[in-house]
Amino acid sequence: MKEENLINIGKIVGTYGYQGMVRIMPLTDFPERFKKLKTVILWQDGKSSKVMVEAARSHKESYLLKLQGIDSLETAKDYRNALLKIDESQLYPLPAGHYYHFQLQGLSVYNEAKGFLGELTEVLETGANDVYVVQSPEYGEILLPAIKDVIREINLEKKIMRVRLLPGLIDFDG
Repeated sequence: MKEENLINIGKIVGTYGYQGMVRIMPLTDFPERFKKLKTVILWQDGKSSKVMVEAARSHKESYLLKLQGIDSLETAKDYRNALLKIDESQLYPLPAGHYYHFQLQGLSVYNEAKGFLGELTEVLETGANDVYVVQSPEYGEILLPAIKDVIREINLEKKIMRVRLLPGLIDFDG
């Protein structure tokens, strides 16, 4: 199983009780998924294993999971900081026009007037809207607000994003 084909949904941050339950910090916008999860990929120290989820429930700001094969407090402690991952096929579908961050990273970004700008390398979450970080060989780092006036088209199949630059987004020397 290749890590780049998997999506992080949680991290084991502690234990709960003596029966091997682990406390999960959600790394997903859909933490309710833990209650419906049947299997999960446990990723630790570069090794992965698919495990059955025997039980799950919310607990304060985290979730408690009972994973098959982790049956004691001592065993559960060994998995601290392990990541819980899923395959892309297990993702929740998003409404049209909404994307997971990992789907956008790596897109080639084009502008009608300037042509190729660079590659989208990161998505920053801000209060009002996300900001797309584009690394451009010609213009350096470009920060694009993820708003309809700027983002004109996203085509995941072609791995491209078309944008309209607002005045001042790129400084020009002439």
